[in-house]
Amino acid sequence: MRLGVLDVGSNTVHLLVVDAHPGARPLPAHSHKVELRLAQLLDADGAIGSEGIDRLIAVLKDALQAAEDKGVEDLLPFATSAVREAGNADDVLARVREATGVRLQVLSGAEEARLTFLAARRWFGWSAGKLLVLDIGGGSLEVAYGIDEEPDAAVSLPLGAGRLTAGWLPGDPPDPEHVRALRRHVRTEIARTVGEFTRFGAPDHVVATSKTFRQLARIAGAARSADGLYVQRELKRESLEAWVPRLAAMTTEERGELPGVSDGRATQLLAGALVAEAAMDLFGVERLEICPWALREGVILRRLDHMGSE
Repeated sequence: MRLGVLDVGSNTVHLLVVDAHPGARPLPAHSHKVELRLAQLLDADGAIGSEGIDRLIAVLKDALQAAEDKGVEDLLPFATSAVREAGNADDVLARVREATGVRLQVLSGAEEARLTFLAARRWFGWSAGKLLVLDIGGGSLEVAYGIDEEPDAAVSLPLGAGRLTAGWLPGDPPDPEHVRALRRHVRTEIARTVGEFTRFGAPDHVVATSKTFRQLARIAGAARSADGLYVQRELKRESLEAWVPRLAAMTTEERGELPGVSDGRATQLLAGALVAEAAMDLFGVERLEICPWALREGVILRRLDHMGSE
């Protein structure tokens, strides 16, 4: 059947259409993506304003039309941290449902981490052993660890690249004092959770998902996305540590000229790099591998599992 996943994230609204059936690998058929930056549309009270909701509804209507055009049989709509943490989340969901008919499922941070872990486990297989999975989104950082398809530990921290950029890094380029303050904040937040994972022992394989990690790996020398899904891509902590001060000294325009960095993501690349560097350092990771599958694929795989058991 043809499935559609409609992901209302902190940075983008992304419709991913796949051809899939239980027991088979989902095959991408179409991708429709709009950068909305919901995480940056919150007002002083932490609510998504009326204009932001109107923009979200308009983008969702376009995505629904794209899903219809592509013959999507089953649509799985969900939202992550930007909607989850909005002060008026119930109002946002109600207005979206009234205007579009879409009932957005709001995933908890732990659910995000678990579904992303499932996608990584299926991609790398059982031979990868104990997995540590890192995922930097626009609003949050997810960390999960385990040897099965359900992680033994999973946490979500409010350390998304978009959120941190908006709240901590004014200026272009940002003031060095602001960068140092954000670095301290990120490391303090991550350090509080490290013990939840290290008690299970060292992972056999460390992987990362998300656009932020893919772009950091690319500027550090990894293969282009055009080279295909099955090319191994990795990010070394040594390389990342060398790039962080360079990114901090660059303007947004200069970051946007780096290989693999889109104009829309250039603003928040430094914050993402600080989170990635802190996570790799505090978890003792020297290198990690980029996983092409992430949350959206996890949602699809969970749906296929349920179909297979019906």
